[in-house]
Amino acid sequence: MRQPRVVVLSYGSGNVRSAVRALERVGASVELTAEPTAVEGADGLLVPGVGAFGAVMDQLAAVHAPRLIERRLAGGRPVLGICVGMQVMFESSQEHGTARRGLAQWPGTVRRLNAPVVPHMGWSPVRPAQGTVLFQGVEGERFYFVHSYAATTDPAGLMGAGPMRLPLATWATHGEDFVAAVENGALCATQFHPEKSGDAGAQLLRNWLTTL
Repeated sequence: MRQPRVVVLSYGSGNVRSAVRALERVGASVELTAEPTAVEGADGLLVPGVGAFGAVMDQLAAVHAPRLIERRLAGGRPVLGICVGMQVMFESSQEHGTARRGLAQWPGTVRRLNAPVVPHMGWSPVRPAQGTVLFQGVEGERFYFVHSYAATTDPAGLMGAGPMRLPLATWATHGEDFVAAVENGALCATQFHPEKSGDAGAQLLRNWLTTL
């Protein structure tokens, strides 16, 4: 069986090697690059993200990633965002009290969690959406989170009725409910780190590979 080819987007975000290794362990052929031909031609694109929303957006812009991501999605080519790589898919962020525009693939604003302890760091259960593909077989498992900011409004609820498929949101709770993952056609994303989530995270990555 042919190995799916996945590009992990290299744009200066930290801790990408763990994502590369995790994808290789579940059967993908992985390249760490921002070279446009490789990004556009891969079966799947993983967009990692560590650090501040604004800094990640600046780093993405420096390698022309917004255009590359948009072109992939316009062609129905799968993209998976992780952590801040998920947050930037939303319309905007209020991180550090400064409004920054995201890639606006989904409506909604990323804001600081309203919780007694921030950041949210550790293992938490999730509540997957009905019809999920990412969470098949791991619906009752815990996943590893490290974040202070999150989307807290269901993007499907902010979108008007129409012919487009609405995003499926998976939820978790830390002080308040927040969006832990979104599945929306070619675009999927997780607020947690599947590459740090043990067997459950590995199965989620396998499930994503089945969509490529």
